[in-house]
Amino acid sequence: MQALQVLSLTLLSVLAANAQTFRPGKCPQPPVQTNFDTARYLGKWYEIQKLPAIFQKGECSTATYSLKSPGVVGVLNRELLANNTVNAITGYAKAKDPSEPAKLEVSFFEDSSPGPYWVLSTDYEGHSVVYSCTEYLGAFHVDFAWILSREPTLSKEKLGELYNVFTSNGINIDVMTVTDQSQELCVDMPLWA
Repeated sequence: MQALQVLSLTLLSVLAANAQTFRPGKCPQPPVQTNFDTARYLGKWYEIQKLPAIFQKGECSTATYSLKSPGVVGVLNRELLANNTVNAITGYAKAKDPSEPAKLEVSFFEDSSPGPYWVLSTDYEGHSVVYSCTEYLGAFHVDFAWILSREPTLSKEKLGELYNVFTSNGINIDVMTVTDQSQELCVDMPLWA
């Protein structure tokens, strides 16, 4: 039991040092978008805000979704790093259960388990609220959350509505950060990367 406690504390320390958002207990189980339409969700989305994540270090972040094959969505995530290089990663997403199409699982690496990608709310043309959560040892969980938009900005009023989607479902977004989508910065991000 002591070894498990040491391992847990070590893992918590690593996550904390890397600005992960970890919480005690199990993952919240928020409701997802009803009647989710994958075809309408395809295309480019700008990241407006996010909970800090070790795998996201840049600005000008976008996610582009395309149909790879029936039931499989191609994923291209891009960001501009501080040294003006573009970091890009490709993967795929698919619904674990076709009866819940807004509960997707996304994979970026062949030998790793897929991660949850739950669309909590979207109007397909303006915004998307996305949540992901992973449990560790049944004792704590790590939250990931994103507010996406079809445009590089969202109004403060709309952001307030979208924050409520998280908070009304027990998801703490107190440390959510703004992604810089300014034209001055993002003009350096080439279209082809």
